[in-house]
Amino acid sequence: MRRSTLLTAIATGLATSILLTIGQPGAFAHCEVPCGIYDDHARIDQMLQDTTTIGKAVAQILELTGKTDAQSLNQLTRWINTKESHATRIQNTIAQYFLTQRVKPARQATQAFNDYIMRLVQHHAVMVAAMKTKQTVDPQRVAGLREAIEAIAVYYSASHSH
Repeated sequence: MRRSTLLTAIATGLATSILLTIGQPGAFAHCEVPCGIYDDHARIDQMLQDTTTIGKAVAQILELTGKTDAQSLNQLTRWINTKESHATRIQNTIAQYFLTQRVKPARQATQAFNDYIMRLVQHHAVMVAAMKTKQTVDPQRVAGLREAIEAIAVYYSASHSH
């Protein structure tokens, strides 16, 4: 497969994923008014906090598994819902804040375009890792989500926010 075809396929897949995620209810990322007020570092911190919550939810789900009393079943349901909502919030933050407002497109056949593609791939990896935490109760998936967020955090240090 030619490189330009591969890059087009990657960009098309990412665009589809973004559109599907944007349609999710309950976006908490940022407004779409061109206000110019961004706090990228705070968004990264929030996603890491969401990841910690997902990790706690996974641990609690594993601890409650097999218990059949009403209180345990109630708590199990609440932890599952918590895990889902925090993973969705991460996906929305990537789609509605970072990909639509902070990751800037670049012209093909430039070094900036290669950087753009790398950033798209890394941001998409966060969205996929968040999805995997919804699908499983595997602590390794939570660790993978944290690693994916930390991989994009290098682009958004506190000194670059404005």
